[in-house]
Amino acid sequence: MLELVTPAEELRDAWRDAHEEWGPGFHEDGFGIGADDDVDSDPGFRAWLASLQAGPGRLWWIVEDGQVLGGIALRADDDPRVEQHGHVGYGVRPSARGRGVATWALRAVLEHAARMGIDPVTAVCLDDNRASRATIERAGGVLDGLEQRGSMTLRRYSIPKT
Repeated sequence: MLELVTPAEELRDAWRDAHEEWGPGFHEDGFGIGADDDVDSDPGFRAWLASLQAGPGRLWWIVEDGQVLGGIALRADDDPRVEQHGHVGYGVRPSARGRGVATWALRAVLEHAARMGIDPVTAVCLDDNRASRATIERAGGVLDGLEQRGSMTLRRYSIPKT
């Protein structure tokens, strides 16, 4: 059974398995890892967890049977990253993709967004990311438009409260 879990030190080994599956140098959407975050040492991992809980917004790990399958973030309206990245960001480890995990997580987080008064929720993805486009559209996302950022084309969606 899938569940959203607040990142916690007890899940470090399960999180590390997911992190290692992405491999070095790959961006892991939904985990909130910054370029300067030390997630390998014990003190660094604890500091990173504390920074995740400091907000603004919320972040969860997507967990099934003790295995971390991915992460999803909900950014508050006053978070400056919303303009560029949207309210939500998510990622699913490669071995768990294609099972509807991201769609389930996005729908669950939309319930949290409604309680926070975020309406509509903004989601942004790369134009060529068919899986993310389908996830957002399954959750009710309506395309607002395309944006060019350097060599990347982004799709900006609004997901209204249902």
